[in-house]
Amino acid sequence: MFERLGALVARWLAEAGAFSIFCARAFRDAFRRPFEIDEIGRQIYEVGWRSVPLIATSGFAVGIVFSLHTRASLAMFGAESMIPAGLGVSLIREVGPLVAGLMFSGRVGAGIGAELGAMKVTEQIDALEALAVDSFKYLAVTRIIACVIAMPILTALIDFTGIAGGFVAESAVSGMSYRLYFERAFLLVNFDHFITSVLKTSVFGFLIASVASYLGIHASSGTEGVGRASTMSVVAGSILIIVVNVVLVKLIFFLFPEGGA
Repeated sequence: MFERLGALVARWLAEAGAFSIFCARAFRDAFRRPFEIDEIGRQIYEVGWRSVPLIATSGFAVGIVFSLHTRASLAMFGAESMIPAGLGVSLIREVGPLVAGLMFSGRVGAGIGAELGAMKVTEQIDALEALAVDSFKYLAVTRIIACVIAMPILTALIDFTGIAGGFVAESAVSGMSYRLYFERAFLLVNFDHFITSVLKTSVFGFLIASVASYLGIHASSGTEGVGRASTMSVVAGSILIIVVNVVLVKLIFFLFPEGGA
């Protein structure tokens, strides 16, 4: 039993080390020529623009549900007037970035893992290498850069669609005016809150794309390996986002006490 446990731990540590080297290499190559601008632009379209309907719809729905649940809680204290302020603060500081990261991981992480995994098992990556193309930079680094750029933009989108969804719910229940709602929604939010919460999603984008690219490039065992890489990209990416989010929140409170508070 202890031998199996030791072997499992050793395997996990080996994977963690290999993934860390993969991330360090990706970070280094992101600043080295050639920059593959055309491919980065195509990937931004694929992972960013095509994620807009999912992110916008999710944010709108989260805003409605969050507003209704917040009303039920605050009504017990007679504080219904603070619903827009509570919704704005919670969405911009924490709920929006986390939901955007998880949705992005589900859509983009699975896609990258499956795409690169299929290229690996069909030897397309080997063909690129035979043509003197740096497959790591062309396939992995470009996707990582695209996700780092797209995630903050999508997070801002989910923040504002969530607040808009909250307005729809609040307007239907209490008849609150558009102007009053948005004045109260941003009452407790300043620019520092928005910047720190949105920029941390760049880290989420890096993790999601790195995990998916690593698993896809190292896929094996044919189509079964492709499916496993796709599934593990979502699972591992989501777990990393939740764990790293705790660290980033503490770091933001430490480095930006006014922006985090």
